[in-house]
Amino acid sequence: MNPVLPVTFPLPTVALDEAVATQFRLLEATAAHFEGQQLFSSDAGVVPGLGRPRTTARVEAVLADFFGAPDAAFVQGAGTGAIRAALNAAVRAGDPLLIHRAPVYRTTAVTLRGIGVQTVEADFNDAPALGEALASGRFRWAYIQHTRQRLADSYDPAEVIAACRAAGVRTIVDDNYAVMRTPAAGVELGADASCFSLFKLHGPEGVGLVVGARDLVEHVRRDNYSGGGQVQGHQALDALRALTHVPVMWSVQSRVGADIAERLAAGEVDGVAQVRVANAQDRCLLVRLDRPVAAALPAAAARFGAAPYPVGSNSRYEIAPLFYRMSSSALDDSPELADWTVRINPMRAGADLVIDILRRSLAALDDPKDD
Repeated sequence: MNPVLPVTFPLPTVALDEAVATQFRLLEATAAHFEGQQLFSSDAGVVPGLGRPRTTARVEAVLADFFGAPDAAFVQGAGTGAIRAALNAAVRAGDPLLIHRAPVYRTTAVTLRGIGVQTVEADFNDAPALGEALASGRFRWAYIQHTRQRLADSYDPAEVIAACRAAGVRTIVDDNYAVMRTPAAGVELGADASCFSLFKLHGPEGVGLVVGARDLVEHVRRDNYSGGGQVQGHQALDALRALTHVPVMWSVQSRVGADIAERLAAGEVDGVAQVRVANAQDRCLLVRLDRPVAAALPAAAARFGAAPYPVGSNSRYEIAPLFYRMSSSALDDSPELADWTVRINPMRAGADLVIDILRRSLAALDDPKDD
């Protein structure tokens, strides 16, 4: 039986003129902390008094200002490293931590298991249930994933953060796949910290950021005292340079995705039964097919120029449209969709190319000799 995709509740996107304004605001923050020649050179090492490279400290100051936060700290380990660093600074083994009732992203589950916290679930889609959990007085901290863990998730991260603040519960937000794609990151919505990967924002491999409350960020920095654990100046500067391109790029990509969804829903490609725009990790299209060939489609699409697997889900390596399976956390929640549904992200491509690849790939699966 062909399963049906649930109704999805995509997060808001950023219009092109707003994206341009975001780019300009980032450069204003940069000018406040860098003299011109400093943008062409960088240092390395555990500088006395700073404990990190001067260039790294400058970029951290830029990003703290940009996000309207007291402080920011780069960490190694990309988004997973940032989440791990923030949670280690906030909770200890046995502490209760409030989380959403949904499959946890797998690398985050490893972090939670390693710390040994006691996770307590509440359905963030259900405001009364969340309020009841917060009113219990059990929690000092809550952990919120900005993008969707379940396809049917509908909660507004701003409302969840506000409810936690009203109850005196501090919040750490996983902002991977949301920074500069949505109008505001968690810390801009009132969270104590946002954690995300710069690799997913076209920056260098392995670099993550924790931005937020000074006490939490300072704790992260104290924990990361080792010279080998520092993000060196050239990495920080590389991340900043990449970020200047991201807001406009994300806005264009979101617009292309909406265009593709509209055309597929209108029946432009035979073999497509249903399409949804979803924040299933990154903002993407979930395309349900009329036959169970989803597992074979990525390899077929690769023959026509698509990327058959992600590198960092919007890393600097990913320019071709991505045709791939649904995310692991989405499949944990809806395993029946695995054979019927593919995830498509246009990346830097336009709608015409994505639709052409999809059409040719489905035709090739019907007739393997048809290229």
